[in-house]
Amino acid sequence: MKRLLIVLTLLAAVACGESSSGVDGFAANVQVSFATQRPAPPAASLARVASLAGDTLVVGSDTLILSSAEVVLKEIELKRLEVADCDDAGNVDDDACEEFAAGPVLVSLPLGPGAEERFALVIPAGTYTEVEFDIHKPDDGNPVDQAFVAANPAFADISIRVQGTFNGTAFVYTSDLNVEQELPLLPPLVITDASSATNLTILVDVDRWFRTAAGSLIDPATANKDGANEGVVKENIKNSVEAFEDEDRDGDDD
Repeated sequence: MKRLLIVLTLLAAVACGESSSGVDGFAANVQVSFATQRPAPPAASLARVASLAGDTLVVGSDTLILSSAEVVLKEIELKRLEVADCDDAGNVDDDACEEFAAGPVLVSLPLGPGAEERFALVIPAGTYTEVEFDIHKPDDGNPVDQAFVAANPAFADISIRVQGTFNGTAFVYTSDLNVEQELPLLPPLVITDASSATNLTILVDVDRWFRTAAGSLIDPATANKDGANEGVVKENIKNSVEAFEDEDRDGDDD
């Protein structure tokens, strides 16, 4: 029942675009935020310009402007210190991993600086060493996924959708990436009691998505299904995610 209440509260918060104040009258002790860039150093290059309008990347004569980036996530869990794998935790201890969104849920990634809260929840005291979740392509044979697609028709068989322009030409990039992410928390997230509040940030570095190994920009249109750069961008996305405690919500673990 505890997990069910957490899941229902979080799903309602995502659907409304707002965070919850907690479960069963308790104030939320962990806010879960998302960010797409770390704070820029004082002498940061002008090659990246963040604004409320989106994220602009300039390399040589190429300009990539991202106006939106959305990701479907499923089975978002925090793993306790003593647990080897959340997938096996149910066979040992129902409280071994805390699930705070069963999903699928659609997360709109913030493209400006800083971290933006997407979930707020009550987590029991303990030491948590990892965040686990799936980047999830909805399955048309799953009733829960069918309901999600009915509410979000642009995400039929799609887990990621990005819009923007490349050298002035509009694009829509979509991916059917379906992969589990296991993100270590270093240092671990330590929750002492329900009144000790903190923020956990999941950083998705979209700067890395549409780039070659040498750092030049990739036209996102060439990374769509069966495109020349489909595999490169999928690997970039899988390797672009990390998580950490981020009390000041600046998108950095310092």
